[in-house]
Amino acid sequence: MSDKTPPESRRAALRGPLIVTQVKMGDERKYFFGYAKNVSRAGVFIHTLAPKNVGEEFVIEFTIPKADIKVRCRCKVVWNRNYTAGGKDPGMGLAFLDLDEDTAERIHAWVAVRLKEEAAQER
Repeated sequence: MSDKTPPESRRAALRGPLIVTQVKMGDERKYFFGYAKNVSRAGVFIHTLAPKNVGEEFVIEFTIPKADIKVRCRCKVVWNRNYTAGGKDPGMGLAFLDLDEDTAERIHAWVAVRLKEEAAQER
């Protein structure tokens, strides 16, 4: 990648497109605040008009549709982007802090299959 690659594009783990409409966060109140746009074993991008501040930590909870992968772990905001007309999607990049290894492996395998399917469709 070039030196001009934005931080949100510099990821070591495979990531795949994902639409999850019910992402919950925080304390016992657990409320909807955005939707997941892509996911990897290391983290997730949440599309939201009200991204949290870089450095904030909280519990996140969501299920990957049709994969029976339930994610619940602490995460940390590693970057955010506010809404700008004609710009990229507003939201925040979250790093998983304590995701168990089994769930991380299942996410990685799911992403790998999705990327192979997309590559086959492009041929």
